[in-house]
Amino acid sequence: MFDPFIAPSGTLLGLLQRGRGDGTLHALTAPRAEALAALNHCVLRDPRRDWQVENRSLYYARLYLDLDGGVDDIEAHLFDVEDAFDTEECRTGLALAVLGHLASYGRRDALELLRRYAAAGSNWAWALDELALRDDDAGLRALAAPVLARFATDSEGEAELAAAVRDAFEPRPWRLWAEDPREYVSARVRAAQEAGCFDRWQRQMRSGGPRPGWSVQAVFEWAQQGLERGSALHVPAARCLVAVAGPADRPEIVRAAQDGTEGARCTALRYLADSNDPDALGLIEAAVATGTTTVVEAAVDAFERMRSFAAVDRARGWVHRRDALGAAAGRMLACRGARKDSDLVLGALREAVRGEGCDAPTLWTLVDGAGRLGIVCAAPVLRHIYRETASSHLRGRCARALAATDPSFPTGFAVECLWDCEEATREIAARHAETGDARVVERLRRLAADPAEEDDVQTAVRSRIGPDTTAR
Repeated sequence: MFDPFIAPSGTLLGLLQRGRGDGTLHALTAPRAEALAALNHCVLRDPRRDWQVENRSLYYARLYLDLDGGVDDIEAHLFDVEDAFDTEECRTGLALAVLGHLASYGRRDALELLRRYAAAGSNWAWALDELALRDDDAGLRALAAPVLARFATDSEGEAELAAAVRDAFEPRPWRLWAEDPREYVSARVRAAQEAGCFDRWQRQMRSGGPRPGWSVQAVFEWAQQGLERGSALHVPAARCLVAVAGPADRPEIVRAAQDGTEGARCTALRYLADSNDPDALGLIEAAVATGTTTVVEAAVDAFERMRSFAAVDRARGWVHRRDALGAAAGRMLACRGARKDSDLVLGALREAVRGEGCDAPTLWTLVDGAGRLGIVCAAPVLRHIYRETASSHLRGRCARALAATDPSFPTGFAVECLWDCEEATREIAARHAETGDARVVERLRRLAADPAEEDDVQTAVRSRIGPDTTAR
């Protein structure tokens, strides 16, 4: 899946794509047709960079309810001819998840559409999982025949059915079908369940693949062979060295870290860093200067894992470097530095935004560090990242950091965060939003009463308000 196009943050579409609370608030005041068009655009063209991690479905479902939006556009998308050719889950997963939430809110049209798609659509397994959480037994039993008809009755088809049963995220439909009074349904499902259990047992008993020999050199060779096959094995290889290497092997490991093959060098650097070897920091610096891209990445990763005072002190000197090691030093200080390192962390944060933009992976750690160290001067940068990033998870981290650094947060971003797409961000808002705003009190009470809301959010809400009291 290609990175989606994200509209500017100041537009209604851009706000909704990011899952920001202001997206909902703006949509509710915009012309309804315009708001629904932007909402459908988001649901039918998943805007998430990582659709397996970021949340949007409940956020969009709630907005459909608030706008009294229909599901006709979702239906056209699900049953488009493209469904037969593009079977990737990312094409239809968000739409199906939104329908699932709508069904949980009592929308019959969403439930019926899920049933139809589970019977005929390519991403039927996702639809079936949504129904497993929301549909009644009768509705699920009616899907047994069309779902089983997808699998041929020959050996290959039965193997595919067994794999589908084994890998099902929600087992409820299959359990119902295993008890179906129709023998041709129940017998086939039970056989698939047994085959899936046997296959799982076989996979657990099967060897995990090639293993290194019982010597330092054999471990290095195994790591190099992995690289040549396109598989980075230096992390498990370093763990093997813990069991294999003794004090007498240290010179050989140091030599490998200095000028060994790629696999050996990566493994040695990781092992020496994890064991806090006194030469590890110097070897890491040399590897960054002379190593290949693979070695540099392994060296930087090994450095960031170090917990020693010496590593933190070295990071204070490296943070000014304009390379991968300098960026890693900034992240280390963000995680493990002291208050005296606040200016260095702030400088690394500003440099990352200037050089790589508001979606740079390094910002996750730096934003957390700004909040951990309480860097008040970082608030303007954090607010900028909050507005512009396309990552709802990074925005949530900004919200947490702003709660610790920005005195205006309770009356500012915390209010809109009550409508955010991420539960962790809503929880932060529920704990900090200033309740002098009537919208905040009403929203807190709505979240407390919403059965679809996460427990952590509702706990935070109830810590602020009682059933008949004003919010605190």
